Order: sequence, then structure tokens, then C-alpha cells
Amino acid sequence: MAEPMVKAVQVHKSFGRVKVLNGIDLEVARREVLCIVGPSGSGKSTFLRCINHLEKIDAGQLVVDGDPVGYVRRGGKMHELGERAVAEQRKDIGMVFQRFNLFPHMTVLQNVMEAPVRVRKESRATVRDRAVELLGKVGLADRRDMYPAQLSGGQQQRVAIARALAMKPKLMLFDEPTSALDPELVGEVLDVMRSLAEEGMTMVVVTHEMGFAREVGDTVVFMDGGVVVESGAPSEVLSNPRHARTKSFLSKVL
Repeated sequence: MAEPMVKAVQVHKSFGRVKVLNGIDLEVARREVLCIVGPSGSGKSTFLRCINHLEKIDAGQLVVDGDPVGYVRRGGKMHELGERAVAEQRKDIGMVFQRFNLFPHMTVLQNVMEAPVRVRKESRATVRDRAVELLGKVGLADRRDMYPAQLSGGQQQRVAIARALAMKPKLMLFDEPTSALDPELVGEVLDVMRSLAEEGMTMVVVTHEMGFAREVGDTVVFMDGGVVVESGAPSEVLSNPRHARTKSFLSKVL
């Protein structure tokens, strides 16, 4: 069997005395779209941030594309990587947050070009061509010379997705990418994510959009209290949940 893109084994994370993750076990296959759903405070976003070492795990192991996240194995022991080596790992993992975090003083095109030029040291001409292509892909080719303040929230989030894709990631993480948007703007962002899924991008999506999880997700994971309560195909978890806690949550959101 092919090695999974993401593998979590008994992942634990606490903030002070508050346990946020209590032994997460899951795998994400290559080209799979895994959607994580659950109530606020269940540990969904924290787990996502652990995948690219924005948060350090306290115990267990997280592996992306065969490499331990934030660590290297030497002589049978795990050694924590320095910040530069961690940053090198993150180059291959795109992340889109709830808030768009665009640089307000840069145009849309400059925002998309910034990381490949500065971090990957690619030529500006090469990156510009790719950035223009990506902006066309997310439906914003005609907005490339505008500034973030001139765009709607949905447009800004689509720029954020193009910016993440400009680094040519092998894995995309989405942390509730539509939760800060007005309802009428949600669809345009989900459409871009659907197209990525169709192209075979491996994606882990924390979302409240159950319709998206049902339609696009290959696997749905329901988390509560820092554990995976239930996981399976969307048709199973969302339409015929086995656990009482899952049923209770879905009765309030569907």
C-alpha cells in the first residue's frame, strides 16, 4: 500500500493544564480530501496547526510524506529540528486560515508572488507567470493590480488560496476558510476548493460546511473533546452516524 500523506499516531497537545488533543490517530491518503467537523473547542484547528508544526505536539507522532513533522530520527532517537529546518518542511504544506492575512501594502499579484520569490528563491519572471495563471484559476485575473482593501472577503480568501498554491505544495490545509465570510461569498471559495479536489490535491479541511464535506470529502472525521469520535465516508458519518455524540452534533447543524 502507498504510504499516506499524513499519519497521526496518538497525538497529544495541551495548553497549560488544558488538554486539547487526547490521542489522535488518523491517516490521510495521497489525493484524499479529509474533512474534520465538530463543535468549537474540540481540537480541530489545533490538530491542523500541529500538522505543519505551528503548534508542537506533546506526545505521539505526526508524519507528512514520510517525514516526522518538526523532528528528525537519528540513531533511533527523535531530535527536534531548528526553526530553519522546520520552515523548510513548511514550504511543501500550504495553509489557508480563517482570516486572509494578506499584505495590505501589496497588490494581489505581489501577494501571490512574495513567498516563492523570497522563500524558494525562484526567479521573479517564472513566479509572475505562475501567479497570473493561479489568479486566473481562482477567477481573479482581472483583480491582480488591486490591493486587498479593494476586494470582498471572498475575493481575499481566493487570493489567499492562490498564494498558498504558488508554493507548489504537496498538501493543503484549510482552517475553516469560509467562517469569516458573509454567507453569499462562501460559495465562491468552496468552488475553488472543489476544483482543487478534482485535480487531486491532498487536502485536510476543518469546516462547518456540511454540504461541502458531504459532496467533496472522501473521508469525514468527527472530533470532540480532543479525540476522533467517528470517521468514515461522508454518507456514513453524516447520514448514518453510529455514535450518540455525533448524532447530537449533526442534529444541530444539519
